[in-house]
Amino acid sequence: MKKVALTLLCALIAMLAVGCGKTEEQTGLTIGIRGSESRTWDFVKEQAAKEGLQIELVSFNANVNPNTVLLDGEIDANAFQHVAFLDQFNTKNNSQIVPVGSTIIAPLGIYSDKFKKIEEIPDRAKIAVPNDDSNWGRALLLLQEAGLIQVVDNFDGFGGADKIKANPKHLEIVPVDGATTPRVMKDVAASIINNGVAVEAGFLLKDAVFHESKTAKPYINVIATTKEKANREDVKKLVAIYQSQIVSNFITETYKGNYIPTQVTVEELNDFKQSFKSKP
Repeated sequence: MKKVALTLLCALIAMLAVGCGKTEEQTGLTIGIRGSESRTWDFVKEQAAKEGLQIELVSFNANVNPNTVLLDGEIDANAFQHVAFLDQFNTKNNSQIVPVGSTIIAPLGIYSDKFKKIEEIPDRAKIAVPNDDSNWGRALLLLQEAGLIQVVDNFDGFGGADKIKANPKHLEIVPVDGATTPRVMKDVAASIINNGVAVEAGFLLKDAVFHESKTAKPYINVIATTKEKANREDVKKLVAIYQSQIVSNFITETYKGNYIPTQVTVEELNDFKQSFKSKP
């Protein structure tokens, strides 16, 4: 009887060990995202499952900052922001969220329902721009690239009326909530729309009268997590899956050029401030 009891006890311990192993494996990663990239992340989730990595996706609207939720420990990582936005958040909140892998560039565009060429925008026209510091700064760089303004020397990448050095057309720059930039087009000559917002509004990049090319480097989107979790193997595996060729092909085919898969090193991401050195 003692031998039978011992055998049953060992079997029970073995079953519990296997069960615990499965539970741990199924815990996986919880990733905070925004709606404009949900199709990509649904696909990434499928690919990750094939490689034994379980992912839970949590979609946030514009009223919730996934960085705050990450710091609260409610998610393991997020993927909704470019590196300049992340740097701004860390600076303001004295936090240490770090990029662990690049994902895409979503080029910023100037859209208009009144003009088809950037040269047609008249003097004293109103131009709507996103009002958060990093995307406002990004919009100013885009307007400079388009030849409409010139930003100040040693531009730091953040927006503000005082960041404009020259404005030969006397354009009126109108900061608005980024989510409303498509809706205000009827009231302005042109609106600078973040690509994710443009996708949700039904615009393709080819619809823009002008879009980023040279100024895009600081605006590479990233997978980010806390400094403590950055070297976890499951986080590294997530980055590898996102940067795989099959996911890149999916992004290219799905978004028709609005999102461009981008692979750069973490070191390059951390050096983004160098590209803010403005040139006349």
